[in-house]
Amino acid sequence: MDKQVNAYIELQSAPQQECLKLLRDLVFQLAPEAEEGFSYGMPAYRLAGKPLIYFAAYSKHIGLYALPSAHAAFSDELKGYKQGKGSVQFPVDKELPLNLIARMIAFRITENQSHPAKQKKRP
Repeated sequence: MDKQVNAYIELQSAPQQECLKLLRDLVFQLAPEAEEGFSYGMPAYRLAGKPLIYFAAYSKHIGLYALPSAHAAFSDELKGYKQGKGSVQFPVDKELPLNLIARMIAFRITENQSHPAKQKKRP
């Protein structure tokens, strides 16, 4: 477990902490080999050398960043939530749609494993 991610979660309100811990647990249930880190000011997960998913706490919602490909693939199911190109906002005062999020993570796992990161060429 990444120390920065632990500190980030501890700084949040109790409802936000609960949501963030659920998301973190879900990532590791589905991708136990994922690397946890801190990027763009939020918990970040990498798999097969590529970004897998990010999430962050805000005052009234949890932001989930599963990259534009996953958001496009699940666009119909995400219609009821405020969204950006590669983000979705889940209100803190409502239950997280963990089944949907799990399927989005699984989609990203498949993408990452199908298209591993390119190795940098050494001079």
